[in-house]
Amino acid sequence: MQHTFQKYRIDYGEIADQYKKPINYWPSPSVDAGIEWKEFEAIEWDSNYYDIQELPEVMLGKKLFFDPKLSSSSQISCSSCHNPELGWADGQEVALGNDHLQGKRNTQSLYNIGERSSYFWDGRAQTLEEQLVGPISAHNEMNMKPEKLAAKLSKLKEYRQLFKEVYKSDKITFDKIAGALATFQKTIKSQPSRLDKFIKGDQKALSDKEIYGMHLFRTKARCMNCHYGKYLTDESFHNIGLTYYKREYEDLGRYTITQKPDDVGRFKTPSLRDLDYTAPWMHNGLMDDMHGIVSLYNSGMQMINPTPEEKKADPNFPVTDHLIQPLRLNEQEIDAIVSFLKTMSGSYYKMPRPEIPRK
Repeated sequence: MQHTFQKYRIDYGEIADQYKKPINYWPSPSVDAGIEWKEFEAIEWDSNYYDIQELPEVMLGKKLFFDPKLSSSSQISCSSCHNPELGWADGQEVALGNDHLQGKRNTQSLYNIGERSSYFWDGRAQTLEEQLVGPISAHNEMNMKPEKLAAKLSKLKEYRQLFKEVYKSDKITFDKIAGALATFQKTIKSQPSRLDKFIKGDQKALSDKEIYGMHLFRTKARCMNCHYGKYLTDESFHNIGLTYYKREYEDLGRYTITQKPDDVGRFKTPSLRDLDYTAPWMHNGLMDDMHGIVSLYNSGMQMINPTPEEKKADPNFPVTDHLIQPLRLNEQEIDAIVSFLKTMSGSYYKMPRPEIPRK
């Protein structure tokens, strides 16, 4: 199949045919030496999903997740920022919390959160239970002192009964609250997308243009240096050139946790699963157009690096990751990559809100 543009003639079909075969026969991706990449892997529909949702600890965690009583004002729940109607994010540049105070970073989606190796854009938490303390206690999020939350919920007979059913005791503690919330959140998983169907052998699941975009993703566009495997992330941290150093929107990223100069501007590589439902993107939420994001990467983002003299004078001056390089993609190639990125979203199910304890 040939598509003619102003300057370019692209034979999508010739490339697509290379991928219309079992994945172990696909062309190898172009990745840099030292990158421990993993091949794409399809996710399966969880046939036990609805049974798992009926487990007592999951049901308790779900009620807690959607209950605004977990905040000091009793007006903000976990679902205020992680809304199932909005890809388990909030659709805003940055989070809006207690007293309508804005956070500094974009709300990350909870899809597949149980598969992550660290949490937050800067990786400051190593477990889901540890992660939960941040938003519950932050003054600009839920503004609730963890040590007071258990006492607040203990006043409700319905909660005491629910905790007794799960933990064999009606004594409510913050550790039990965190455990139930984490157990529920681990059930939030992506549903199979058209990409998954294609990986599993449905050759009609993707168009030739989308397959061509996948080929570029794996080769010329260098995406698989960071986005690979089942969840399309390396679970690592990179500076892609969006630190805004000493300017408005400055965010030093992982440096604020480690205090290592090399970590200035490094942020967690997000999963690309369900990308269509989780805009705006990037740690600051300033990008809401996929074409714009691919064009950003196309530039290489190396033009903002410090000179040797500037780096010597200021060791914290951020340097864009060496994996980010000029790509020389033309408009048709960018368009094909965007078409491919849109094939990764398949989570149409929107979880209804549960009844929450009130007595």
